[in-house]
Amino acid sequence: MRTSGGPQSPAAVTPDGVLEAGGVTYRVDRARAEDVPAIVDLLRDDVLGAQREDHDLAAYERAFEAIDRDPSHYLACARDSQGQVVGVMQLTLLPGLSRGGALRLQIEGVRVAATTRGSGLGGAMFDWAHAYGRSRGARFVQLTTDRSRADAHRFYERLGYRATHEGYKLPLD
Repeated sequence: MRTSGGPQSPAAVTPDGVLEAGGVTYRVDRARAEDVPAIVDLLRDDVLGAQREDHDLAAYERAFEAIDRDPSHYLACARDSQGQVVGVMQLTLLPGLSRGGALRLQIEGVRVAATTRGSGLGGAMFDWAHAYGRSRGARFVQLTTDRSRADAHRFYERLGYRATHEGYKLPLD
């Protein structure tokens, strides 16, 4: 059963976190502390991540603890049939005054293992994330992605996302 997604979402998602993509079954659940090394490996597995991600796992473990204890955050892992992390995304519920006090779902840190790219897993993860947001009262979803990620831009547009805003960042360190 597909619960959400854009016009070309090819996957099936069930409410219990079971994803079907490309004839393969995956499960989405909350990340655990022991998943941090695998998540960091996924973050490093692209041109930008290879340049900016650190090798000091202690910093990632501290960040994981902060994310895990805050109920507004859900660090979601997609797992293959052996329980290996093959996808990750961080979901954050953000209350806001704009748009009539709408709750929004922020999606960031999306990565899918190179071995599963093109299988439909990414679309299934987004279907699951959209259902997660809806079930908690989110009225819309937003995400950011680096301008240089042309493949990611095409993927998000296939899911129905539109580049409607400009984003800015300023390092504080």
